[in-house]
Amino acid sequence: MSNVFYMPPVTLMGLNAIRLLGDELVSRELKKALIVTDRVLADTGLVNKLTDELEAHKISYAIFDGVQPNPTEKNIDDGLALLAKSNADFVISFGGGSSHDTAKGIALVATNGGHIRDYSKGVHLSKKPQLPLVTVNTTAGTASEMTVFAIVTNQEDETKYPVVDKHFTPIIAVNDSELMVAMPAFLTATTGMDALTHAIEAYVSTAATPVTDACAIKAIEIIVNNLKDVVDDGQNREARDAMQYGEYLAGMAFSNASLGYVHSMAHQLGGVYNLSHGLCNAILLGEVSRFNAKKVPDRFVEIARAMGIDVSTMTQEQAINSAIEAIEMLSQKVGTNQRLADLGVTEDKLAFMAQNALNDACSLTNPRQASLSEIIELYKARM
Repeated sequence: MSNVFYMPPVTLMGLNAIRLLGDELVSRELKKALIVTDRVLADTGLVNKLTDELEAHKISYAIFDGVQPNPTEKNIDDGLALLAKSNADFVISFGGGSSHDTAKGIALVATNGGHIRDYSKGVHLSKKPQLPLVTVNTTAGTASEMTVFAIVTNQEDETKYPVVDKHFTPIIAVNDSELMVAMPAFLTATTGMDALTHAIEAYVSTAATPVTDACAIKAIEIIVNNLKDVVDDGQNREARDAMQYGEYLAGMAFSNASLGYVHSMAHQLGGVYNLSHGLCNAILLGEVSRFNAKKVPDRFVEIARAMGIDVSTMTQEQAINSAIEAIEMLSQKVGTNQRLADLGVTEDKLAFMAQNALNDACSLTNPRQASLSEIIELYKARM
């Protein structure tokens, strides 16, 4: 069986990496950018780090700052309208996953036409490359700056769906840890747990390969060793640098091996209740891992090793339990081990969300297939 591995051809990483971006854009003869970001990043001036670099290289730009935390189809439509008005020849996303996902939708529909929903009923459905996309990342979690995934919310029917398309791959990704030091502690925690979920789900995915396995295991190791440190001290440059590598490796893994029930279930919580994606993943990760471990026990023994657990004297069951306990303990330490009921989730919506989770593309590669009632029970276990 053959496999295809997708990732950006160029990634600029490390302290002040954004200062390398201008020369890269000039070499590609790109003239005007549509910057896709959110109001907070625009109002606080963090986006000036990008615009200063563009201005220094005589690259003009327009700014779309209408991205919402769970980006909607309307966000993409509004961005497309400004793109047409501005005559930009490429798109730059600045922010976390919401900005990147919105920018992907804008860039893809701009060249392929139709509506972003048209590209959600399968994988790799677009016929043409998207408008050139550059992603500048300000969080260490979603890895959307380098993946073939975008997550979009349909506000009309309260669904949140993934779009998977090879043409989403950016031409340049930027991971500058200096842009991440201003992240609040809780955002650092939720995005970090999102990255851990990416790595674990990719590692147990039915589409995993030796390449994605290597990325996932190293990502788990890095994230587990650095997440609490960076949550406790956001100015810890060493931990910030480590987390950007951990989340990127996790992105390399899941962009090519896909994900599982944690994400398909979390997408529905975001669509119905507008909850933080990373927080939902953190809440569900331990419970879904317990469910999946019955199918792929050996994989969870390796996850335990990656988390620094000495399994040499343990039975397989003990090693698996230790891995799941370590996941839940880390979540507790960083403040994401919460209950769904406390976030406003009600049982009357569980069947609706469970059915949509089973229809979610991420469910296809979960190692253990579940019934509707089993997905409902997984939600209930975290109520």
